[in-house]
Amino acid sequence: MHKLKSLLGVTFLLLSLVVVSSFGINSSKTDYIVTISTSFGEMKLILFDDTPIHKNNFVKLAEEGKYNGTTFHRVINNFMIQGGNLDHSNDPSWDTTSFINKTLPNEIRSNHKHIFGALAAARTENPEKRSDISQFYIVQNHNGTPFLDNNYTVFGQLIIGYDVLDKIAQQQVVSSVPVKDCVMQVKVEKVKRTDILKFYGDIYTKYNVKSL
Repeated sequence: MHKLKSLLGVTFLLLSLVVVSSFGINSSKTDYIVTISTSFGEMKLILFDDTPIHKNNFVKLAEEGKYNGTTFHRVINNFMIQGGNLDHSNDPSWDTTSFINKTLPNEIRSNHKHIFGALAAARTENPEKRSDISQFYIVQNHNGTPFLDNNYTVFGQLIIGYDVLDKIAQQQVVSSVPVKDCVMQVKVEKVKRTDILKFYGDIYTKYNVKSL
């Protein structure tokens, strides 16, 4: 039995390395995995390398603990859940990486669509489609929301916790505001790409993740 387990482990590792090689994924690199913890359970997401401004901004806010204790303040079932509404009006530390009026330049990519579980940046209407510096949403419609494609920056994808996403979206609301606060704790960690393949499957191909 021990020998069989060892053989299976070696086989899985070899298959993972084949996948890594086949899709041009640099196994020596890491990607950021986000864990959002709520009373409904945990969601895990991967951040995309080809949206570096949004990725680095989200990581910075998460590592500084700015999202901890905030809520999913806007929830629309069969559409999306939105969070990250931070009060930064009087905080000069937000004036970094050439933000304009506390916004990020859009990083809209044709390979990133508003599919079920897509992580995207919220924004107000503006001609340059610049993103809000902190607010984000996760697409909950199981068929996606393609009418948002090429209009908002998608910078990550849910990989674990689709049931949690549905539970949050299905809670009681008044004018899209949850009756009971859905508080989140957010952490980010760097994970080796071989470990991501091992624990989450080939998300690089499934979600068209560009590996840089």
